[in-house]
Amino acid sequence: MRISDLLHESTPAGKPRKGVVASQKGVSKSRDVGGYDRVYHMNRLLMAAGMADGQSSAPVDMDSASWAEKYNTMHPYTKEEDMMFQSAMNTVPTDHKQVIPWSKSQETDTVGKVSPVANWMKPTKEKKAKKK
Repeated sequence: MRISDLLHESTPAGKPRKGVVASQKGVSKSRDVGGYDRVYHMNRLLMAAGMADGQSSAPVDMDSASWAEKYNTMHPYTKEEDMMFQSAMNTVPTDHKQVIPWSKSQETDTVGKVSPVANWMKPTKEKKAKKK
């Protein structure tokens, strides 16, 4: 066996080999504009593909980027941790912005009001009617 039998590089460069073309039904390639974060871009593409119906190539109803998009996010627990992050971002050159200013978190009004399993074992009106 020759090494050329193992290597599957294309000739000329950038073109798929005839065997690859013949054995594939279709291949697409993509990357984010600029090619900076291919993993995030593929994540968004797969989310959109999961929402598509497979019947048309029309865009789906989805934001093209999350609120964090291609940024790392930092979630301080205390005011001191927030100040530590701010100090670090002022020390190391970075493209940063504070999306939500630090404040004490508050639970929404519905938290802790109704247990999702409180009535789990109690018979419903329908079951009581069937027993009669």
